[in-house]
Amino acid sequence: MSREQHQDIRIGTLAGMANALSYLPQILPYGFESFELTTWARLPEGLDLADHGKNVQDLLGDHAIISSVGIYGNPLQEEATATDWETLIRSAKFFGCNVVCGFAGALEDRPVDESMPKFKEVWGHLAKVAEEEGVRIAFENCDMGGTWQRPAWNIAHSPVAWEMMFNEVPSEALGLEWEPCHQMVSLVSPLPQLKKWVNRVYHVHGKDASIEWDVLRSEGLRSGKQFVWHRTPGFGDTNWTDIITILRMNGWRGAIDIEGWHDPVYRDDLEMTGQVHGLNYLKACRGGAYVPSPAER
Repeated sequence: MSREQHQDIRIGTLAGMANALSYLPQILPYGFESFELTTWARLPEGLDLADHGKNVQDLLGDHAIISSVGIYGNPLQEEATATDWETLIRSAKFFGCNVVCGFAGALEDRPVDESMPKFKEVWGHLAKVAEEEGVRIAFENCDMGGTWQRPAWNIAHSPVAWEMMFNEVPSEALGLEWEPCHQMVSLVSPLPQLKKWVNRVYHVHGKDASIEWDVLRSEGLRSGKQFVWHRTPGFGDTNWTDIITILRMNGWRGAIDIEGWHDPVYRDDLEMTGQVHGLNYLKACRGGAYVPSPAER
């Protein structure tokens, strides 16, 4: 992908897979360049993915692309979700993309490390399917409110777990759907982490966080007071110019798709106001409008 017109890093947002044909025409004029189409836990019943993918691509035309498709369930505990993962991996080509995103799953009644045998069983197979299809799998780094001792939905929420997962299934088909927000919730500094893991980041969610350090310093972690909020990019603590710099210095290609519907201020009737601000902010962090370089100097 060329850097001309910023084709190397597109800026987009998330949309529901089932209602994409009605939702995308409403927001496409705002200037989104890519979309991750998502579904929760299971694929939409009765949806012909080959036909749907073609219709979505026809709708977008030359204005935007489908960067990825995602399914967010627990494939380590729900066999039906694991089966839908395989279906989606084999169907990504119908949407013109080669990245499938979602949760790694978890055995929720035991510590993260005890999920590894099941992880190897499920993802060893799915990684082979992805390799056959030329698809990359990107695990979102969200803890879903779980802990190391009692994970919820997803074990892929800490670098220690990532090391264990990639050791269990040593396939380059497996990587990360990374964002600073989920790491900041765990009080991890996101930029050094991105520098270390950038080559395993296959998709980026555009979501930031604001940390109330004064609450932490005066009340600590166990006061019951909220000390961190998920934010739309442009309203949080992270300088996304730094994130895009790290990505581009490492030759990264892909999309940053805004994960909205979390910001405590820019939500409800201000949801799309916040998302379009985030879109324009991320485009500015990318360098603003593309300007071709002279042939000679």
